[in-house]
Amino acid sequence: MIHYSLSCDNGHAFDGWFSGSADFDSQVQRGLLTCPVCGSASVSKGLMAPPVSTARKQEQRQAALVDRAQREAVEKLRKAVAEIRSNAEDVGERFPEEARRIHYGEAEERGIIGEANLDDVRDLLEEGIEIMPLPVLPDDKN
Repeated sequence: MIHYSLSCDNGHAFDGWFSGSADFDSQVQRGLLTCPVCGSASVSKGLMAPPVSTARKQEQRQAALVDRAQREAVEKLRKAVAEIRSNAEDVGERFPEEARRIHYGEAEERGIIGEANLDDVRDLLEEGIEIMPLPVLPDDKN
């Protein structure tokens, strides 16, 4: 498909799409192409610039793809975090103690979530207790 900027003999500007240059010429010759404003059949092609893919346009397209990929990744993370939260017990500030109790067999094995400071995290990891932080996603704190 070819996009043409068109104008009639009365100065009205409009656009048209054609399967090719010959299609435009054929429609003009047969009187099928008329101005949508005044109905004039005296229609001609205007000056047109071919579509040029500049580095800036390519950067914009790539940025749009990255933005889309980021939105999709954040949405997947959001769903994963929601799934984890829905299947875990929130033990709040008791997280380090409860994680130890589970690890050492003093409490029922189950998924838990909660809060721990950096020192507690280091200690838990040194004890071989597997933990993982849940990501804070955009808009989670809003």
